[in-house]
Amino acid sequence: MKKKSKVVSYNKWGYIFLIPFVVIYLVFQMIPLFSTIYNSFFENYRSGLKQIGPNFVGLQNFITIITNGDLPTYLKNTLIMWILGFVPQILLSLLLGAWFTDPSLRLKAQGFFKTVIYLPNLIMASAFAMLFFTLFSNSGPINSIMLQFGLIQEPYQFMSHIWSVRGLVAFMNCLMWFGNTTILLMAGMMGIDPSLFEAAQVDGATATQIFYKVTLPLLKPILIYVMITSLIGGLQMFDVPQILTNGTGDPMRSSMTLIMYLNKHLFSKNYGLGGALSVFMFIITGILSLIVFKFTTGEDKD
Repeated sequence: MKKKSKVVSYNKWGYIFLIPFVVIYLVFQMIPLFSTIYNSFFENYRSGLKQIGPNFVGLQNFITIITNGDLPTYLKNTLIMWILGFVPQILLSLLLGAWFTDPSLRLKAQGFFKTVIYLPNLIMASAFAMLFFTLFSNSGPINSIMLQFGLIQEPYQFMSHIWSVRGLVAFMNCLMWFGNTTILLMAGMMGIDPSLFEAAQVDGATATQIFYKVTLPLLKPILIYVMITSLIGGLQMFDVPQILTNGTGDPMRSSMTLIMYLNKHLFSKNYGLGGALSVFMFIITGILSLIVFKFTTGEDKD
């Protein structure tokens, strides 16, 4: 009986230490979530100096979001820019992770290089966007260099072409996040039992075969985590395209993301439509994350 009471005493301290997390989660996550869902059923916006609502309108806000045709367009823009940034990011991170964790290479100054590749992740996205806006402007350094080398006859208007803007946004996201992804993948690679690699080498496997047949399959849990968290972050893409295009999403709204679209509703104080769009984004994020999880965790048929 005395032993049981001691176990209960230890459990009590565990629950006490969980209280701060539970309180913060409820205040900053659950309450705003239910508040957003509640507001999505009301007409609530400002017209000039007059406040309209809140008036209960049921599903009308959701119908408006669906029927105006903007949601699929901005979802497509967001996914395109995320894919353009994520594919080179994951490939570069896998390559760097394999290099840094390969003991046979005996790379020197690994700590320095790991710090350098992680540094872009510490720079504010707004500062990054302002830097690239200056570099790729019509009179910026990039155009000046290309003109001097005779690669172009007149300044190339990067901000006036759909794929150059999308490419810049994707490139910036890749630069900012590949260091974080590399660290995560390196942690997964260093957690693999070295005896597996030694056994594969004894069997005559090449370095490429070891990577594809041993390393990648054992990295699957980390890769799934990276893909899902990157997808969620990609759907929340806002600051880089917002600053790069001055909030317009030009050219022809081809770089307008879902969060930029949501920001326009919140800026105009249309809380009903903003709440409905937030609910749609919550559902879309859940569905896409589930698809990625199911696709990447499917059992092999062999």
